[in-house]
Amino acid sequence: MDFKLNNGSIRMCSKGCCIKQDKKLNTYNWLYDVPGAEEATEYVEVQFKNTRKGYYVNSAKLPLEKGDVVAVESSPGHDIGTVTLTGKLVDLQMKKNHVRIDAEPKKIYRKAKQTDLDKYAEAKTREHDTMIRSRQIAADLGLNMKIGDVEYQGDGNKAIFYYIADERVDFRQLIKVLAEAFRVRIEMKQIGARQEAGRIGGIGPCGRELCCSSWMTNFVSVATGAARYQDISMNPQKLAGQCAKLKCCINYEVDAYVEAQKQLPAREMVLETKDRNYYHFKSDIFNKEITYSTERTYASNLVTISADRAFDIIRMNKRGERPESLEEVVQQAPKRDAMDILGQESVTRFDNVKKKKKKKKKKPEGDELPANRNNEQPSNRNNDQAPNRNNERNSNRNNERGPNRNREQAPNRNREQGPNQIKRPIKKTDN
Repeated sequence: MDFKLNNGSIRMCSKGCCIKQDKKLNTYNWLYDVPGAEEATEYVEVQFKNTRKGYYVNSAKLPLEKGDVVAVESSPGHDIGTVTLTGKLVDLQMKKNHVRIDAEPKKIYRKAKQTDLDKYAEAKTREHDTMIRSRQIAADLGLNMKIGDVEYQGDGNKAIFYYIADERVDFRQLIKVLAEAFRVRIEMKQIGARQEAGRIGGIGPCGRELCCSSWMTNFVSVATGAARYQDISMNPQKLAGQCAKLKCCINYEVDAYVEAQKQLPAREMVLETKDRNYYHFKSDIFNKEITYSTERTYASNLVTISADRAFDIIRMNKRGERPESLEEVVQQAPKRDAMDILGQESVTRFDNVKKKKKKKKKKPEGDELPANRNNEQPSNRNNDQAPNRNNERNSNRNNERGPNRNREQAPNRNREQGPNQIKRPIKKTDN
């Protein structure tokens, strides 16, 4: 079966709207089919290496689409980037990112030619070696900084050095040394530890790609209070990510924990009983269970109760009442005798029954003579299928002749018809 897309979807994909961008900066132009949306603005969004983006004016009215490689204005020279967004959505993105429109905005020169692409590829091959050598130069100068990445401009006349540092660094001498070593214009940009991890990338402890390198664009500060709300162990080695900062994923579920915490009593509340007082130890938020201890600082005589029971005790304490214990007394229902559905029959009545062994028939010994064929007993098969007609005839004859004759001839007949009887010769006497 053949499937076909509608005309609008085909046109949008053919114009480059469905082309996926690198990593987390993917955008989709939902207003592409709206009449007049493409001509609403002359600004075009262009993406460079990693997360760097810029907004340029298409003053030459070039027919640009998403995915086109263009040469844009830079200082000095020109840079090579990829078009990621056009039309009305560019204005919305500029407002979202708080981009200021200068009096003389930068322009798009042309679509990249083959010579532009060759220079751009040659400049990219020098980035890694430049980063390694610049780190050695910074270490020789005794600067407390780490250069995490280097990005060359499209024409190779400028290089941007991204670094991280805990304190303010005086890198004026470093810029002079780098300019003499690489013969390019030097620009230094300070970034945070999370941004560096996003540029380098990696795999997190969850087994997936780092969030900062896959989809996150804005980095929000993470506080230790978020871990306390979720009852996470305050172990720095487990809470820290590859950037040596608190993991960004700690903030993901804080709102859900805060809403669930509102359904539990405050941790500062003390529950009073007749014997002693109980203090909050830990909470199971989603099961709505709270564990209380008789000591504030360490676990002692721990008792776990439900949130409803805790609220009941708090209301009782406000009225001046003290229960005997935290645990709720549950009245057990009287037990009923189990009824046997089968009555007097037992389900295991067949377990101890022994199977009866069939007795084997003894074979005749060698000394005994075989029985006559006439004296053989009828087989079981004949007895099961039909009654023996000879027996019926003999019984009728005996009834006609009388009972006496039957009594005299019965034993003799039985002796002759016995299967194991042996015929012995009769001795003649002289008398």
